[in-house]
Amino acid sequence: MQFINYFNQDAYTNIAMDAWLLKNLKPKKPVFALWQNKKAVIIGENQNTFSEVNQAYIESQNVQVVRRVSGGGAVYHDLGNICFTFFVPVATSASVDFHQFVKPMADALESLGIRVDISGRNDLEIAGKKVSGNAQRYAGGYLMHHGTLLWDTDVDAMVRSLNVADEKFISKAAKSVRARVGNIKDYAPEGLTISTFIDQLKYYLTDEGKDTEYVLSEAQKASIKKLRDEKFSQWAWNYGKSPQFMYNNHAKYDGGAIDVQIDVKNGDITDINFTGDFLGVRDWREIKSELIGIPFTRDAIAEVLDRNKDGQYFGSITNDELLETFFQKDEVKING
Repeated sequence: MQFINYFNQDAYTNIAMDAWLLKNLKPKKPVFALWQNKKAVIIGENQNTFSEVNQAYIESQNVQVVRRVSGGGAVYHDLGNICFTFFVPVATSASVDFHQFVKPMADALESLGIRVDISGRNDLEIAGKKVSGNAQRYAGGYLMHHGTLLWDTDVDAMVRSLNVADEKFISKAAKSVRARVGNIKDYAPEGLTISTFIDQLKYYLTDEGKDTEYVLSEAQKASIKKLRDEKFSQWAWNYGKSPQFMYNNHAKYDGGAIDVQIDVKNGDITDINFTGDFLGVRDWREIKSELIGIPFTRDAIAEVLDRNKDGQYFGSITNDELLETFFQKDEVKING
């Protein structure tokens, strides 16, 4: 197969590239790509981003959040992970078979002396541990099959990025993930590095180097970058496309107990209510209208709270504590 070189390790760009190539490449024969993202959470097309990510952690660690155009669940990427994508002409979506596209990666690993099993429809396992997950999207006579190969992924960062749990549960969750998920490095021949691993995968998939690079034109590259800037790097796509949902949380501080209930649609707050025994000097409803219609983001809410910090609407509960109440999830319900 011919291969395509992705531009860089920016998740916004790479997910945009996947989407653009699916719609516009139209190859006569299968084409593949091997690529990497720096720290990122990749959300399935139909998921609620707000319920999938630990917003406080990803902000503190500069983890990118990007929604892809294929289904499935949220996954964590870092430079210990290798992504692969196949673009394949297929007659109809009914002819799509996960096994057909998982097997080449299994064969590639086998060629490197790594014993691997295909589990279920779309997973690869080594010694009973999942090392690869896959997803697909069909459009206009072409299939995009993409997945991950966990070479040496940071499991702790994966757990913290994808789960909003109390600190006391993080260690337990990480142990649970390690029991189910493996890193290929632990089963690879001694001395094999990730860069050599990628080179050898490419060598195998290009029929031992006989197939060449599919070179994109400058106009094609510019179109991909435009899609990245206008869609895949935008909050409206990555968060705003989440389904309508209701958010509830309870917290107790020195200044009293507080419950927050929020309705969110298209990523914006449509209704909000606070209850509790906090000792507000003024009625918080005076600023309710300022919270309606704004994006459900830390920065947008912080701006409203800071603008009204002298009103003592929530007594001695600080703005920082209020923000934690907004973004340490107790319950998120999808409506509909």
